[in-house]
This record gives sequence, structure tokens and C-alpha cells, in this order.
Amino acid sequence: MTNNPIQLQKYLSGVDYPTDKQTLVKTAKDQGADDDVIQTLESLPFDRYNSPNDVSEAFGKR
Repeated sequence: MTNNPIQLQKYLSGVDYPTDKQTLVKTAKDQGADDDVIQTLESLPFDRYNSPNDVSEAFGKR
């Protein structure tokens, strides 16, 4: 996986936080994310996120 947090956030525009991982994945798919981005989001370690910063931090922990 070659994604970085900035690339992930590009596909999460418009997400209302707090949110869950399923919503992140659905939003990314709806915004045209490729399979690599979807796999990255699905591999994030937590099920709930309070902010975009939480997503970026989780990305670093996976």
C-alpha cells in the first residue's frame, strides 16, 4: 500500500465526524477511490473516528 494520510483525506471530503470505518469506506468508494485506498481504509485499526486527524493517526498505527 502506497497511500499516505493526505491521499486518504482527498477521498473523505464531506464526511461528518464522528463517524465509523464503514462510512469512511463508503464515502471513499462514492468519491472514486481505487482499490488500494479502500484496502487502506479497511485496514485501519479502529472502528470509530472523531476527526480527520484521528484517521491520519490510525493510518500511522496500522
